[in-house]
Amino acid sequence: MKVTFQIEGASPVIIACNAGDNLLELARRANVAIDAPCSGNGSCGKCRVRLVEGELESVQTRHLTDEEYAEGWRLSCYSKVLGDCTVFVPDIASAYQSRMKTADLSSPQEVVIFQECQEQLHASGIRFENPFRAVVLHLPVPSLEDTMPDNERLSWGIRDALGVERVEIPFAVMVGLAHILREENFAVCVKGRLEGDCFHCMEITGSEDTVLVGAAIDIGTTTVTMVLADLATGAILAKGSSGNGQIRYGADVINRIIQQGRPGGRKKLQDAIIKETLSPILVNLCKSAGISARSILRLSVGANTTMNHLFVGVDAASVRMEPYVPSFFSWDGLLAEDLKLPANPLAPVLIAPNIGSYVGGDITAGTLASGIWDKDEMSLFIDLGTNGEIVFGNRDFLMSCACSAGPAFEGGDISCGMRATDGAVEACVLDEATMEPSLTIVGDPDQRPVGICGSGIIDIISELFRTGIINAKGLFVREGERVKRDDHGMGRYVLAWAEESETGREISINEVDIDNFIRAKGAIFSAIDTLLKSVDMTVDVIDRVYVAGGIGSGINMKNAVNIGMFPDVELEKFHYIGNSSLSGAYAMVMSDAAAAKTAEVAANMTYLELSTYPGYMDSFVAACFLPHTDARLFPNSCRS
Repeated sequence: MKVTFQIEGASPVIIACNAGDNLLELARRANVAIDAPCSGNGSCGKCRVRLVEGELESVQTRHLTDEEYAEGWRLSCYSKVLGDCTVFVPDIASAYQSRMKTADLSSPQEVVIFQECQEQLHASGIRFENPFRAVVLHLPVPSLEDTMPDNERLSWGIRDALGVERVEIPFAVMVGLAHILREENFAVCVKGRLEGDCFHCMEITGSEDTVLVGAAIDIGTTTVTMVLADLATGAILAKGSSGNGQIRYGADVINRIIQQGRPGGRKKLQDAIIKETLSPILVNLCKSAGISARSILRLSVGANTTMNHLFVGVDAASVRMEPYVPSFFSWDGLLAEDLKLPANPLAPVLIAPNIGSYVGGDITAGTLASGIWDKDEMSLFIDLGTNGEIVFGNRDFLMSCACSAGPAFEGGDISCGMRATDGAVEACVLDEATMEPSLTIVGDPDQRPVGICGSGIIDIISELFRTGIINAKGLFVREGERVKRDDHGMGRYVLAWAEESETGREISINEVDIDNFIRAKGAIFSAIDTLLKSVDMTVDVIDRVYVAGGIGSGINMKNAVNIGMFPDVELEKFHYIGNSSLSGAYAMVMSDAAAAKTAEVAANMTYLELSTYPGYMDSFVAACFLPHTDARLFPNSCRS
């Protein structure tokens, strides 16, 4: 028997199967992208598909209404194949992969954070200098009187142009040397690394192609973001993002580690990040920038410890098992050809060093970009993602920890949640009297809402709490036109009716969503609280709070304090610095000194394992209310 997947906006995919096969597992085998943040346990409701023809054995869950079930909608994780069938996969189910987005660089907002990062590092004495050079040569054309071989002819030309003593021409360049020299009539541009008295050739092109490109990459558990930069000037050539293709194997790192431990799992997870995610983004950005992928001469990666292991194809099982010792913290000598990335095969791949099993290179890179390592003032650095990571300290010491916040900050575990891309509700204000919402949507001004991203969820919950619609436990206690209840009495607030949304489905937030988010925000606050207690300090010593993460265009810090996610300190102390992991990776690819400083910062940072720290769980439980069980900690909260 066979299953046909009809994918919105793509060609059908057909796969042979046996009776009783799970539909989500079949989709994974067929490489059909279906979002499954819960890794198929039925709790998220994101893997919905519509049965077009044939029969499935399916369980109707709370995620499907009677009307939807009658229309053929099914959760793929709760469906078994009974015979030949055809299922429709809507765009929203595969949006984590299909909505690849290339940024508009005409907006200064897209590059200002990189400029601020560069200025910050310059002020700390770190210059954006690297060894990559492009030299244009006009070599004498061979003749019967001049029979010097091509490699010697090229070497002499480079020595004269750069004043070096040695030239290395690797095999990857040598095999195409004869062709490119004659195709360009011996007027060529040679690109490579200048190290001391030796020039290492990496690429030979036509004399007009002199651009040197670096690729900076942030591999998040949910979202992958990348920039291409001119290695000579630092200019951003292209920027883009996509969902991490691994998400169909689970929204969190634990589920992914479990999946990679199954037969063939490690290759599936590596293919999901390299073949399905990074390679398409690289190709798309090269096209946008009008360059050849072989012009990418260096890549840098900021990623958490698990993502780094899955990226290079190394067993990550030890990351989650006591004593939580990963296979590596740092890795030198990795090349693009080792990972089959669409870049110059000789391009080094720099990985920002990990610090612990759950504090990785994304935090090392982010700490570099924040500049807290070079300040006298006490700073708190918070990275909001699937894992919440915290760094506290100054130039004298740095303490770090990580908490399992879950994917709520990036739209996961939320019934109408999504990444911060076109159609996401990123901000919300409620009228206290009428309970009517005023929404800000990512994208075109006329864009209808598709779902809710992290910054929007913070605003919505804060506003529901401020207006008395929900109580400290996140339960609905005020009735109104937009407050609806299901057959079991569970409440939800409707932000957009079905006819107002892009998908034709209601956009709402329910009590389960709110509970998931309260636990996520509780994990963040309790981690901050525990980290401060570990050095016998309180929130009073905090001079600055740097908040990072690509959860939206920015966070309403007041609302984040109102719900007890951040400590109740003066609002002017908060600074949103965007995707600091990407900023740090950008600094690393541009500057040898920045890459060295990143390694130094990692080596000097102390990692606190929260799971073994006395009192952490008590602190977490206390933080799982709005804003907290101890109201004295939040005197300025909207309901204190």
